[in-house]
Amino acid sequence: MPATARKIDFGHGNQRAELPLLEPTLGPPMIDTRRLREETGCWAYDPSFGETGACRSAITYVDGDEGVLLYRGYPIDQLVERCDYLDVCWLLLNGDLPSAAQKAKFTDDITHHTMVNEQLHAIYRGFRRDSHPMAVMCGVVGALAAFYHDSLDIFDPRHRLIASHRLIAKMPTIAAMAYKYSLGQPFIYPRNDLGYAENFLHMLFAVPCEPYRAPAAAVRALEALLIIQADHEQNASTSAMRLVGSTRANPYAATAAAIAALWGPLHGGANEAVLQTLAEIGSVERIPEMLRRAKDKDDPFRLSGFGHRVYKSYDPRAKVLRPLCSELLAALGKEDPLLTLAMELERIALEDPYFVERKLYPNVDFYSGIIFRALGLPPAMFTPVFAVARTVGWVAHWNEMMTDPETRIVRPRQLYVGPEERPVVAVEKRREHAPLVG
Repeated sequence: MPATARKIDFGHGNQRAELPLLEPTLGPPMIDTRRLREETGCWAYDPSFGETGACRSAITYVDGDEGVLLYRGYPIDQLVERCDYLDVCWLLLNGDLPSAAQKAKFTDDITHHTMVNEQLHAIYRGFRRDSHPMAVMCGVVGALAAFYHDSLDIFDPRHRLIASHRLIAKMPTIAAMAYKYSLGQPFIYPRNDLGYAENFLHMLFAVPCEPYRAPAAAVRALEALLIIQADHEQNASTSAMRLVGSTRANPYAATAAAIAALWGPLHGGANEAVLQTLAEIGSVERIPEMLRRAKDKDDPFRLSGFGHRVYKSYDPRAKVLRPLCSELLAALGKEDPLLTLAMELERIALEDPYFVERKLYPNVDFYSGIIFRALGLPPAMFTPVFAVARTVGWVAHWNEMMTDPETRIVRPRQLYVGPEERPVVAVEKRREHAPLVG
């Protein structure tokens, strides 16, 4: 990555800094600000790090203006069309698609790591039945370090590989157990004769009293969901994984932190909000009224599932899922008023100049919410399935970070706006003040 000098003028005290310009493979260059303090006496200020690069990464590239998503250089639509989820897992972990022999060995490794220690059942039973599955997953994944402490040397490449494989393999089992526990149904063990996505559906929906076979359309739709949600650059949960990992915490602790970040309604929880929005709209007849409300900046109503923080054109993941929605609904013969409402909302919004001009296209959460609904999963399980998909992205970034010589403990700066230094006075001389809130 070549670097050239770029001169930057600062108004503060006529100070001038000459900082390197870092050229990426794709995308705009970045100004290396690591010497900013030394040369100017100033820190950079960037709330939420929206304009700041935190690391070098070769895993995923996102171009929000052009609607591009690449995993290791491969377009997301081609990966969904020509690969399965374990192909993509190998790709994200290792840098390229696997050969036939590599795929067979990797599939065998993942398949034979899917069971969890039986003592973990006791942890599930410590939760209330109505606990949110993401709360359960945070606790159970964090506890894995207590069960698999034999391979926690984060500086040993072999240990990192084992931990990565364990997390990818066990996450569907952990999520499915959380779902079964919420229903009061027995846990369903993984089956080594099923593929990754089909096995996940089996653990979610099978019961001991009768055979279960996941519909082929459901397997295909879930496979696509897992692939398109496997990674998305430096999002909040991936950044949480890297931040906690930078402290040299074990990968299970870092993954539990990533799950907690994904749980937020502005991140992985957004697909739950889509179904809540549809329920609030209620019927096809109310769509025009609710669209008018969505356009009114003074109205608190928000149309979840449209627009994206990064994508200012059509979300490439949504393009992949859109035809799969129709295919899945047709294959399953679903008669669901909410699904009918969703498809009609999509049609009307895509023809509305307000949404088109502002590039407020249906995003990945809109279509994933519909697919989850069609699969028969309740909204509380949408984000756990997202966590299953994103686990490989988290561990890929963690592994990349652990081998990056520039990695240091993450420690952002702040712009302090509190009181200046002042003396402490005796309690009897202090005046009453309104308490600070927040």
